[in-house]
Amino acid sequence: MLETEPFIPWGFMTQMHSTQPLSVGIVIVAAGRGERAGSPEEGPKQYRAIGGRAVIAHTLERFVTWPQAAKIVVVIHHDDESLLRSALKQVGDSPEVDIAFGGATRQQSVLAGLRQLQGSGVTHVMIHDAVRPFFDHDLLDRVAEALAAGAPAVLPAMSVTDTLKRADGRALVVETVPRAGLHAAQTPQSFRFADILAAHEKATADGKTDFTDDAAIAEWNGLPVTLVTGSADNIKLTIKRDIAMADEKLSAALLPDVRTGNGYDVHQLEPGDGVTLCGVFIPHDQTLKGHSDADVALHALTDALLATCGAGDIGDHFPPSDPQWKGAASRIFIEHAAKIVREHGGTIMNADVSLIAEAPKVGPHRDAMRAKLSEFLGISLDRCSVKATTNEGIGFVGRREGIAAIATATVVYRGGKA
Repeated sequence: MLETEPFIPWGFMTQMHSTQPLSVGIVIVAAGRGERAGSPEEGPKQYRAIGGRAVIAHTLERFVTWPQAAKIVVVIHHDDESLLRSALKQVGDSPEVDIAFGGATRQQSVLAGLRQLQGSGVTHVMIHDAVRPFFDHDLLDRVAEALAAGAPAVLPAMSVTDTLKRADGRALVVETVPRAGLHAAQTPQSFRFADILAAHEKATADGKTDFTDDAAIAEWNGLPVTLVTGSADNIKLTIKRDIAMADEKLSAALLPDVRTGNGYDVHQLEPGDGVTLCGVFIPHDQTLKGHSDADVALHALTDALLATCGAGDIGDHFPPSDPQWKGAASRIFIEHAAKIVREHGGTIMNADVSLIAEAPKVGPHRDAMRAKLSEFLGISLDRCSVKATTNEGIGFVGRREGIAAIATATVVYRGGKA
């Protein structure tokens, strides 16, 4: 925060006692390609994940939950509509927003957003960079109070605290720039709607394209711009390291989303030449009866994995009434469940299977079973456990009529909980 009060022109100070009603429109500028953020294969920076959600989702949520926001327009690149739709699903209640398509420059994109607000009845507008997700409602309230008191243009800013140097083309310092009265501009830059729309339209008509922000257009058009206290947290995510640090900041504040799923299955034994357990065939004088290969262990573990993301059970995905699964290897089921978990943002941390059988003996095959689980799930061997016990001659297991399995899966999901 600023240690001193922000600069307020004397003419505006005389109006501070009166207020006017506001209807505030929001223009979020998100049409850039983010070249300075690197890694273009990861997409524009406004859609990259920080704390488990897209940058723009964090930005949108702060405006959506601000009581004075009357209408929100998001200005995007023509190629990014699906990315925005996905990001909106990450915001509480998937808010309704208007979409405008931006131009080659930020100035063109802002004008597209302002034009989208025409006819909406808003009296004022806040123009904000999508990649500034760390502002808060206190900042918005400060800006709104200045607008309500009559300021035609309001700029949140921070006093410059670093010593500034001017250099020549040879990277040699030619002077130290006095920092008194200098401020670093932030967004949302806010205006009387009619005024800033007219200023943008005039700049476009005059062929003026070199403005670095909207406050500069207001200044050029003769609008007095009032400073209010910005926020030290309201940084713009520009380079790849900014995004990584933002992700670290948000992730550190989240409780880990650790989920545990349980599965149980049982299959009847009948005369045969062996059983398949955890993907390993064990010669035996009986076999397990089932539509697939009846691998009771993998069936139980499949259910455990699906349970961690509410994806139903094995019968929903592989119904025994479907002839294509007759005699199928159960690794198909477990690998499908693992794929669903990963598509939901999960990382499988541990898989534990307990087999209940009088025979055959599992001990000699335990390491081979663990190795199969490691292969099917794509996790290290030390995260795979297989145990076995008998039923002490009691019940259907004790009578060697069937084999049962209990499985537990532990999965960590991205995002966490605040």
